[in-house]
Amino acid sequence: MIVRILSHLRENGVTDVVLNLHHRPETLTGLLGDGTALGVRVRYSWEQPRILGSAGGPRHALPLFGAWLPSGADGPLLIVNGDTLTTVDVAALEQRHRTSGALVTLALVPNTDFLHYGGVQLDRDHRVIGFVPRGPAAEGTFHYIGLQIAERSVFADLVDGEPASSIGGVYDRLIATAPGSVVGSVSESAFWDVGTVDDYWRMSDAFAAREQRGDVVRGRAGSIHPTARIAHSILWDDVAVGAGASVEHCIITDGAHIPAGAVLHDAIVVSDGTTHR
Repeated sequence: MIVRILSHLRENGVTDVVLNLHHRPETLTGLLGDGTALGVRVRYSWEQPRILGSAGGPRHALPLFGAWLPSGADGPLLIVNGDTLTTVDVAALEQRHRTSGALVTLALVPNTDFLHYGGVQLDRDHRVIGFVPRGPAAEGTFHYIGLQIAERSVFADLVDGEPASSIGGVYDRLIATAPGSVVGSVSESAFWDVGTVDDYWRMSDAFAAREQRGDVVRGRAGSIHPTARIAHSILWDDVAVGAGASVEHCIITDGAHIPAGAVLHDAIVVSDGTTHR
């Protein structure tokens, strides 16, 4: 996920990135290092010990951006969710933000799956006027797809180290006190997320088809015995599959070992040997 996200950002001209770390930070730092291999410069914001939320996280990271901007400058931030993939044109999003004069610009698509996703309400000028939970009330709204541009001043007055939310918190207050300060940039960009196992399957199938990888997606290293049978499955890094094993419609996570002769269907296997069906 992170390699795809950073690759998309690099292709859109983004070269300097701060990654927010909380759970299992070593899985990101160990993979990315300083970002050189991906053509970006990476720094890390350590969100410990508490999760600070969608506004508290950016607030905590603000000091890291100072070295990239002229002394005293207050430039906007491109904020990207770590659990979504999109084809949003970052330059178009930035242009919309610049011309609108808004403090926050959200990347949106029509909310065609309103029973699954909450909605963003816009007026005829595409100013955000509210947020609604998923369900019938979200029909006809727009879906926020995980990219936004926000001025640093939006977060500057928050208390560092205290949890705070953007949608459902800071942004709602902005909408109420300064109408037009939060706007939407609507496009027909593609969008995938990993919020549920079903979402993860849809994303994996979509990218496997786009990249002509067949119905088995494999990570790095690992070993599969020539007599093993694997169909429509996702194998993460360092997976071993023994002789005669049958694996169908499964997700096998990092370092997991499937013993010889095992038969697995519709399962998720983790490295400690636990199987979830």
